[in-house]
Amino acid sequence: MKIPNIELGNISRYRAEQMGAAMLFVRLFHVALDRGDPFYGLRRCGNVGVDIFLFLSGVGLWFAWTKTPCISHFYRRRLLRILPTWLVCSTAFYLPDYLGARRYSQSIVDLIGDITINWDFWLHDELTFWYVPAIMLLYLLAPWYMMLVQRHPIYRWLPLLMVVWCVIVQWVLPIHHAVGHLEIFWSRVPIFFIGINFGVLVKEKRTIGSDAVWLLLITFAMTFGTCLYLEQVRHGNFPLFVERMLYIPFTVCSVLVMNRIFRRTPEWLNRAFRLVGALSLEAYLIHIHFVLVYVQPCGLGYWGTFAVTVAITLPLAWLLQRGIGLIERIFQVRNCKKQTI
Repeated sequence: MKIPNIELGNISRYRAEQMGAAMLFVRLFHVALDRGDPFYGLRRCGNVGVDIFLFLSGVGLWFAWTKTPCISHFYRRRLLRILPTWLVCSTAFYLPDYLGARRYSQSIVDLIGDITINWDFWLHDELTFWYVPAIMLLYLLAPWYMMLVQRHPIYRWLPLLMVVWCVIVQWVLPIHHAVGHLEIFWSRVPIFFIGINFGVLVKEKRTIGSDAVWLLLITFAMTFGTCLYLEQVRHGNFPLFVERMLYIPFTVCSVLVMNRIFRRTPEWLNRAFRLVGALSLEAYLIHIHFVLVYVQPCGLGYWGTFAVTVAITLPLAWLLQRGIGLIERIFQVRNCKKQTI
């Protein structure tokens, strides 16, 4: 039987499904599990879901930018997608804490910084909602990178220098002391910009010959197997950024493998993954600190905790998305009426 070519256009076609799968990987990662459990290493590998998010976000940004190459339009669309949801969730989390225990925000200025940009992440690696300030900064940089590579394609190699920067941050001590607390951010920067680079290939619907399928599978097996071994056997004995460098080929291969899977799965299953993908931002902000923190102590076991967390998070994420969408439409109607008057 002839093996079909790898169609890169499927990255866009199944992007929502893959975002849904990545969100489930992240949830599996966040549910606590005993260090000695045989599933521990596989559960830790769910962390690659973050890198899949970033890669697919980069691909999507290239489509958005080439459709409307306007910086103000680009920023406005990104902010409207993230900022309202972020402000609702960050206020719901940080304000009660400030009025009570003050574990995070120590002053009004600190509270405002946490609610708006989670500045404690940038100052001292407070990881409560670290992904949102990280992706907002990457969105700020993205249009400038895309303009640069459009004018000078050679700069598509910049992600290699970003990998070098991760090594510098880890082992060049003056730099490590200055910005090493942001390792979780630096080690995810390369895959985001690699995603933008892939956006060109995806939009042009390039294909990779079928003879590369075995190389893809070997790379997937080597990177996944190494990450699994490191997490199951040697967790805590190596800098995490080293594994996250393995995540780069692991992520690309995972996306290409998932494309081939989603081509063959029934439509009802794809639709379910698309739903989870469409609610990924809301679910990320809700599931740990508003759901999992209350479900985890109930003693439901790993899979029971995961299932209940998903079952509660998805309806809440849907309600949050719909509620914010309704508020935005009300403001749009009011603005239209004012302009008419």
